[in-house]
Amino acid sequence: MPPHSKLPLDSFLLIVIGVMADSKTFASTGSRLALLLFASMLCGGCTTFNHDWEVASHQSVPATELKGRWEGFWLSDANAHTGKLRCVISKKEDGEYRARFHAKYGKAFSFGYTVDLKVESLGDSYRFRGQANLGWLAGGLYSYEGHADQTNFFSTYSSKYDHGTFQMTRP
Repeated sequence: MPPHSKLPLDSFLLIVIGVMADSKTFASTGSRLALLLFASMLCGGCTTFNHDWEVASHQSVPATELKGRWEGFWLSDANAHTGKLRCVISKKEDGEYRARFHAKYGKAFSFGYTVDLKVESLGDSYRFRGQANLGWLAGGLYSYEGHADQTNFFSTYSSKYDHGTFQMTRP
């Protein structure tokens, strides 16, 4: 691997786990299990999201459809934190939509989650809203409300501790 290449976070964590598993200083089974569970939390969802992102890149989506791939950034109005954001939206059998988000925070952390969206079609655009409980560590219940057209996706988000915006376009 060239020296300027970046090792993906999930590959790095697997290497660290392997080294620690063989290390005498990290010999306890409980410690190895705890590290393995922590690493799987950090990189488990990313792998399936990346797979779904790639699959969605090969699917044709009508220009007037909400589903498909979106990318851009998130911005917290509460603390000015920001990061990259990707999303794959699919249409469920009941006519509702499911948005799978993958957000980056800093250079090393990422977080993935899913939000079911209630969507109203407005001709060539959509209005949507939804909620997702991201757990106590991530801030609890988040509410989303926004709109999208053929090329632009905009949403606000809010929780007890944070609020801000998502802005994305088609890749």
